[in-house]
Amino acid sequence: MTMMFLLLLAGLWAGAQNALAGGGSFITLPALIAAGLDPKLANITSTVALFPGQLTTGWAGRSLVSGAERLSFRSLAIIALMGGIGGAFLLIATPSRVFAAMVPWLVLAATALFAWSSFGPKPAAASAPPPAWVTVLTQGVIALYSGFFGGGAGIMTLASLTLARLPVRNAGGTKNVLVGFSNIAAALVFALSGAVAWREAAVLGLGAMAGGWLGARALKVLPERVLKIGVVAIGLALTVGLFWRG
Repeated sequence: MTMMFLLLLAGLWAGAQNALAGGGSFITLPALIAAGLDPKLANITSTVALFPGQLTTGWAGRSLVSGAERLSFRSLAIIALMGGIGGAFLLIATPSRVFAAMVPWLVLAATALFAWSSFGPKPAAASAPPPAWVTVLTQGVIALYSGFFGGGAGIMTLASLTLARLPVRNAGGTKNVLVGFSNIAAALVFALSGAVAWREAAVLGLGAMAGGWLGARALKVLPERVLKIGVVAIGLALTVGLFWRG
């Protein structure tokens, strides 16, 4: 019961974190590992637990959703769904020991990407959008990664969409929906495979939904820079802990 209560708190924190600045999986992954799940099962369970909150986030921002130049939103959605399915099957096929060895590096890469996106220099706007096939390729790779691990997928998607000349606000709304599609597809594959710790997922999911609601309200008050620094600090601490544990 104590561990379930801690998972509920972790879900609450993760849901709020996702609504405020992103990086909620940096909270749920170590919480599930601490609950006794191996890293692969923890990652799968985290994806299943957090996707309902992503659904509501995407729905709330649906008015901002649009396609990229020379590429419709329907095409982007299909790429996101197919990539999420492919990434989920790739994760299921990956031996747990291999995935456990990969996790510290994946978390480190996602943390570095988040830090660079948040605090690094902003690139100048491209004079012309890339060809449609470039956007298709990048979105496909990102969706595959999202189904496999997911940390930093939103940042990658946002970067790809802004390069495709979507206004930042529209790119943010579209990103939320596309990442949500990838994770929903992956969650369905995981659910059908039976490789989910359902009790832990249910507790985390309840906390995440409540945390998302609280985070949306707190967004008007809390400084964004402080939140982003918190995500980077959590990611670095998790990376060190995972390397130490390994």
